[in-house]
Amino acid sequence: MNRGISRMIILISVLLLLCILVLNDLVQGDWGNLSRGMENLIHFWNDSLWPPDWSMLQAQTYPECKVSVGFFCSKAYLGMMETIKMAFVATIFGFIGAISLSTMAAKNLVPSYVYFPVRIILAITRSLPSIIWAIIFVVVFGLGPLAGVLAMTFYTIGYLGKLQYEELEGMHREPLDAARAMGLSHSEIVTNVVIPESSNTLLSQLLFMFEYNVRHGTVLGLVGAGGIGYYLHYYMELFLYQKVMAFLVVIFVVVIIIDLFSMFVRSFVTDEGDINKPSWFSVFLPPSWAEKYHKDPSKENE
Repeated sequence: MNRGISRMIILISVLLLLCILVLNDLVQGDWGNLSRGMENLIHFWNDSLWPPDWSMLQAQTYPECKVSVGFFCSKAYLGMMETIKMAFVATIFGFIGAISLSTMAAKNLVPSYVYFPVRIILAITRSLPSIIWAIIFVVVFGLGPLAGVLAMTFYTIGYLGKLQYEELEGMHREPLDAARAMGLSHSEIVTNVVIPESSNTLLSQLLFMFEYNVRHGTVLGLVGAGGIGYYLHYYMELFLYQKVMAFLVVIFVVVIIIDLFSMFVRSFVTDEGDINKPSWFSVFLPPSWAEKYHKDPSKENE
């Protein structure tokens, strides 16, 4: 067996053993909770969750629905669309803020007296999860989607900012040295060298953060920050879990669609050298078929 594989197996085994020991300490040696929890989950699923109450996908009685398809007036659609709008605005604002700060937080772009305070700012914005930011902004601005947008924006700036400046610090020095030798300013280096060199990674981060904000935006409604989470919180308090399950199914479907859309967009920019770019068609193929599809010489010029 390859020495590297052997070391990896040993390392994983040690980490798993350590995790089991720590978990045993957390549960205080009572592993019976695990089996009892599974039984409770089965009963909860059969008695309270399934089947979902699909009436949540039907038009509301008030206000009057003015479109022919009732789904577009349903609580599930309206709540999910509000969440998507919140996530979109927060992701764009957060991405712009993150890329602006990350270029001033990378060691290879600015001196220490600049990047150190900027890193502190980024650390502060990501030190609190977005739901805590949402509680703060609900207190300041009141209930509604504005608090949710601001909460996700702050967290996006901190989270993406760290990923981005670490990505920028991993750039090759040659393009930066050449740009400085040409006398380019910091802003010119960022716009003409740094961002183009990191564009694929930045796009992946942007798409991932949008998906993350859609998923996490469903939670912010629990504290009154708008979105589909408002309905989740409302029906959970009434113990109407079949209605909650219908909303969860909608959230699951939307996240899957966003993930497929992300794969589709990245298929136009991903470049793996001799490996053909992933295609939208191959997303739906089994792995063995997809591999043959990419190796097909007739597809090389597509």
